[in-house]
Amino acid sequence: MRLTSFTDYGLRVLMRLAGDPSRAFSTAELAREFQVSRAHLAKVVSKLANGGWVSTRRGGGGGLQLAQPAASIRLGEVVAQLETNQALVECFQASGNTCTLTPTCRLKVRLKAANAAFISELNRATLADCLYYPDGARTRG
Repeated sequence: MRLTSFTDYGLRVLMRLAGDPSRAFSTAELAREFQVSRAHLAKVVSKLANGGWVSTRRGGGGGLQLAQPAASIRLGEVVAQLETNQALVECFQASGNTCTLTPTCRLKVRLKAANAAFISELNRATLADCLYYPDGARTRG
């Protein structure tokens, strides 16, 4: 399995917010920290907000924060949502499948099972299991 950079940055944003939950972060600040374009990160943040994991506030004192406790955010759910439009293989796409093996392919069912197992394994963990602290501390007290 390979996650898209979109999902990678989505997970990074969540880990960063979870590491300092009382603080609001700006998209520009996180984009600088992650060395990614602000426009790209804004799309990621929008998807995270639509998923209910991040809350956003505009203006002074605004920014991004977790919309729910890190312990309630399942990693598999996040990955599945962020990877929604990314077919594992061509034959999983809603349209545009040109694979000539599709009618008799016996690999597809195994790939679906493997993908489901991947998401299931990720769902065994929450964001709280992957907290990130920029100062290297393992816990906040």
